[in-house]
Amino acid sequence: MRPLPSGRRKTRGISLGLFALCLAAARCLQSQGVSLYIPQATINATVKEDILLSVEYSCHGVPTIEWTYSSNWGTQKIVEWKPGTEANISQSHKGRVCTFDNGSIQLFSVGVRDSGYYVITVTERLGSSQFGTIVLHVSEILYEDLHFVAVILAFLAAVAAVLISLMWVCNKCAYKFQRKRRHKLKESTTEEIELEDVEC
Repeated sequence: MRPLPSGRRKTRGISLGLFALCLAAARCLQSQGVSLYIPQATINATVKEDILLSVEYSCHGVPTIEWTYSSNWGTQKIVEWKPGTEANISQSHKGRVCTFDNGSIQLFSVGVRDSGYYVITVTERLGSSQFGTIVLHVSEILYEDLHFVAVILAFLAAVAAVLISLMWVCNKCAYKFQRKRRHKLKESTTEEIELEDVEC
């Protein structure tokens, strides 16, 4: 085989060098991939509260963001979107979810059934992805239980007060009845004694 002229060798070397440089740059960009930051990995909330599941990501290009929910009741997709476009919200969360371009979502009026694991997956256009998890615990409002107990105690106290009042009235009536009876007995005894004295 005949060697190539020196001018062609240089051009071929430069194009191979440029190709290697582009390939290295692409690898470098791809290796950076997606980074995801979750400032609060565990959230405690009460019923009817609005909760912000806050995250921040950084990547090259516009990623696809997906939130899923997993608990004892199963796993379901909540929402998927690309920042700047309309979000695809599942039927179970329609009207209860608000999305933000930084990847965060807000859940409105949470209930006990919303307790569980919320997984965010950020997928870059080139295919690299990163996921993170936020644990949400929703509990009943304690003062509602205390309010119920207080109402029951107030009702029982009112019933006890009525019963005590009735017992007092009954006691007074019984005392008056006994007094009248004694008075009648005393009068009848006095009359009998007077009759006996008269007969004698």
